[in-house]
Amino acid sequence: MSGDKNCIAENIRAIITKTGVKQKTITERSGFSENDFSNLLNGRKLIRSEYIVPIANALGVTPNDLFAVGDNEKSRQGSGQRV
Repeated sequence: MSGDKNCIAENIRAIITKTGVKQKTITERSGFSENDFSNLLNGRKLIRSEYIVPIANALGVTPNDLFAVGDNEKSRQGSGQRV
C-alpha cells in the first residue's frame, strides 16, 4: 500500500515537472495549503482518496493519470529525459 502512495506522489511530481506548473498554483487550484501539499508529496501526510480528484483537476489530468504505473517511467526513459 505504501508503494501506491509513493507512486501517486511520484506521478504528481512528474506531472508538475512536465507541465512546468508551480506547486503554489496547484495548491491554490486544489484547495490545499502549501505546507499540506508538500507533506503529501513527501509522504508525511497520507494521500486520501478524496484528495485525488481535486489534485488531478488542479493538474489538468484525469485521476487515472495519478495512478499510472510504468507508463511514465517508460516514456521518460524512452525520451532520454532524466527525472
